[in-house]
Amino acid sequence: MDRILIVDDEESIRRSLAGILSDEGFATDGAEDGEKALAALHGEVPDLVLLDIAMPGRDGIEILEELRRVWPDLPVVMMSGHGTIETAVRATQLGAFDFVEKPLSLDKLLLTIRHALERSRLQTENLRLRAETLRAHEILGEAPPIKELKAQIQVAAPTNGWVLITGENGTGKEMVAKQIHVQSKRADHPFVEVNCAAIPEELIESELFGHEKGAFTGAIAQKRGKFELANEGTIFLDEIADMSLRTQAKILRILQEHKFERVGGTETLEVDVRVIAATNKSLEKEIQQGTFREDLYYRLNVIPFHVPPLRERKGDIPILAEAFAAEFCAESGARPKEIAARAAKLLQAYSWPGNVRELRNLMERLVLMSPGPKIRDRDLPEEIRNGGPGGASDRAEGGAAPTLDVARKDFERRFLLERLEENAWNISRTAESIGMARESLSRKLRTFKIKVPRE
Repeated sequence: MDRILIVDDEESIRRSLAGILSDEGFATDGAEDGEKALAALHGEVPDLVLLDIAMPGRDGIEILEELRRVWPDLPVVMMSGHGTIETAVRATQLGAFDFVEKPLSLDKLLLTIRHALERSRLQTENLRLRAETLRAHEILGEAPPIKELKAQIQVAAPTNGWVLITGENGTGKEMVAKQIHVQSKRADHPFVEVNCAAIPEELIESELFGHEKGAFTGAIAQKRGKFELANEGTIFLDEIADMSLRTQAKILRILQEHKFERVGGTETLEVDVRVIAATNKSLEKEIQQGTFREDLYYRLNVIPFHVPPLRERKGDIPILAEAFAAEFCAESGARPKEIAARAAKLLQAYSWPGNVRELRNLMERLVLMSPGPKIRDRDLPEEIRNGGPGGASDRAEGGAAPTLDVARKDFERRFLLERLEENAWNISRTAESIGMARESLSRKLRTFKIKVPRE
């Protein structure tokens, strides 16, 4: 039952409104002035406030300002027998849902109350769904590169700046793009994904820009393109380096002019979209090779993000593994499964060439196929039990055993990664802990292509 607080200095009005609202299924409380209303609110917050403007002491407008400061989401309907247009405008500017004049039209008042409560419920539901969406696309991990990435998203998401996300396959570039969208001002509008590598070259323009009926063989009806569908929202262009130069030129025009034509059409369409692009390739190298436009690169690279590979955030592997295991247990209706300590260490030692995607797929298999309540080391694939490529499984298949030099370098790289994580990726502290000069450690990191997050 919705509870309404009636704030009016006239007892007869409070009593009359309380009786009418009770008959309509509402619970009511009353307050004869603004101070008593604020005291009542500090005890129990109602679902809606009916607030008179002309009262002794602080008037309704002053009380409304206080309500908006302390309870910004509480719906308030203002009442007045001496209302003016200026007063009504002032009240709505301060956040009142509506303004009703005395003598009150009961039908109008009840309709206004129901509309205010419905809007409040919709806002609450929207916030709940937004929170669920944020959790569903949450970037898990506490490693310094991931903490920095999350902080960058919080800063960049509310802006309209175009974003370029780089990182290896399977690192979670799509997850980063979704987090940027759901934390942005466009979150209530579409998030449209386009995998540029998966669309045949002859169809990509139609997919992006749409086409008119009869534009080509098989175009039996008009089709809206991805940019049109993403209007006022976000378009995510994954693997953008796989676009042809011709398509890149059209993308550049949209970024510059916010205009395009459907394939086979002459009408110019205007769109307002935020573009987030991603690639697992080095666009600088693609530019040198003549396969990617330099002007498009600089247009997209307004806000750059880099998603680190899993081998550079090994401390997050147990967190991710446990989260994936819990997710797949819940999906399959299985009882929660614990990851044994030895299995967790082997997962953490593995290099994960497929990154987070590979780990996620493995955890799904282990949840479905592992007997018992625990995932043990014997349940893991042979390549993980043997330490990855170059382990016993590779030699059993006839591959050559690693040379001493290869094995030493592999150990040295993993050793440095572990020590960097232990020292929060601080190069000076890491160098001191392992007895190496800072400059020497920096050279080693460049040799092993270990990217240290900004200190």
